[in-house]
Amino acid sequence: MSEQQQGRLYGVGLGPGDPSLMTVRAVEVIAEADVIAYHSARHGRSIARSIAERHLRPDHIEERLVYPVTTESTDHPGGYRGAMEEFYADAAARLAAHLDAGRTVAVLAEGDPLFYGSYMHMHKRLADRYPTEVIPGVTSVSAAAARIGAPLVEGEEVLTVLPGTLPEEELTARLASADAAAVMKLGRTFPTVRRALERSGRLADARYVERATMDAERTAPLAEVDPATVPYFSVAVLPSRVGVAPAAPGEADTRDSAVPGEVVVVGLGPAGPLWLTPEARGELAAAEDLVGYTTYLDRVPRRPGQRRHASDNKVEAERAEFALELARRGRRVAVVSSGDPGVFAMATAVLEAASQDPYREVPVRVLPGMTAAHAAAARAGAPLGHDYAVVSLSDRLKPWEVIAERLRAAAAADLVLALYNPGSRSRVWQVGKARELLLEHRAPDTPVVMGRDVGGPQERVRIVRLADLDPAQVDMRTILLIGSSQTRTVRRGDGTELVWTPRRYPED
Repeated sequence: MSEQQQGRLYGVGLGPGDPSLMTVRAVEVIAEADVIAYHSARHGRSIARSIAERHLRPDHIEERLVYPVTTESTDHPGGYRGAMEEFYADAAARLAAHLDAGRTVAVLAEGDPLFYGSYMHMHKRLADRYPTEVIPGVTSVSAAAARIGAPLVEGEEVLTVLPGTLPEEELTARLASADAAAVMKLGRTFPTVRRALERSGRLADARYVERATMDAERTAPLAEVDPATVPYFSVAVLPSRVGVAPAAPGEADTRDSAVPGEVVVVGLGPAGPLWLTPEARGELAAAEDLVGYTTYLDRVPRRPGQRRHASDNKVEAERAEFALELARRGRRVAVVSSGDPGVFAMATAVLEAASQDPYREVPVRVLPGMTAAHAAAARAGAPLGHDYAVVSLSDRLKPWEVIAERLRAAAAADLVLALYNPGSRSRVWQVGKARELLLEHRAPDTPVVMGRDVGGPQERVRIVRLADLDPAQVDMRTILLIGSSQTRTVRRGDGTELVWTPRRYPED
């Protein structure tokens, strides 16, 4: 059949509910259509039809596409998914019959046809066979934001749209990391969504919008909503986090100093945002003050309303006390740390200061991050597949004699070693001395992973023999993973070399 003989398929977005929010194009298409199709539950009522009702003609052919199931169980052999697939195939065949007869078919869709809409199932089955046009509509998310009168996103913020049907853990993780969010498909999922908002620390910010722009519209703080009253056509909204600009330097903080804030020590991972956990991302976004070493603070995106307090890498104690003092005055503070904050990093300094007066009552939390050792190990294969020890070669905070004793003990125990802080401009001999000590217990061909700037723009991961480890090629941005007697290297078919330590240790 030629395209001239075929009918035309339209997916018509009707907007969120108020008929006056339909677009001019949507009204034109409905007026010109021969067939009006719409979905409904078995009770027969269709919200889409009610929105468009004033534009329907007596001579319109109406195709009511009735779902076989909604939330109830089914005895279909293929279960719920099988029943719905059969329904969509049958519905598409019914519409195709009209299109083959040369009729124009308008499928009505609340909101936007391709935004969580039922029309998309018809579109995927028919759009490649018939001339098709989709008429966009105002989404329920846009309508909800308008009704609560709050910006959804500003500046560099990202909007996350989630279905409430996701598992609670997934919802929690995504809400924790979101700048702004909208959660759809509430109804029976509302208790799960509410718990996810609470667990992610976002419940106080969440707004509830029910039947936006319709006669039965309701808005409220989400925490105050009775779960038993929540229909499917409702949305949870986390609006923009951009708030009032911070006080200018030297300007007095008007908060009540008797109400403590909180310090969260956040692990950034070894490099950029790909290594950041959702929980850490959320805490960084929620913080009013960011405190940290300048290089690490530069990894955190700038947000309006946040204060940033950068300092040198050698003032950890002062930095910790400064963050705690801010929190004691009611500020929500994030102290940033590379890698994991509990591994040779800021968590210890903050907790040490928080154990002293006057900071004993200040809440402190530590959020983990990907360690440099684990990042380098993953790049090289699995050198940490069995027991291993982690040692810092820096003698700035402990004497070299202690470091040497620990290296000998770990080497004698045949542990894989992860060596942090191996060298710097002022420390150039420690790597060579460590190599000498380890060669007393390890074979010269023991694999050594040299990972520099892992995850960063200058990443370089190499595998060398212990005897060939060159201290001149090691700096503070390098981590060393020294294999045990069981660590192996293998060259793959593509030429790459991998390192791994077997989990099974040979018996004597």
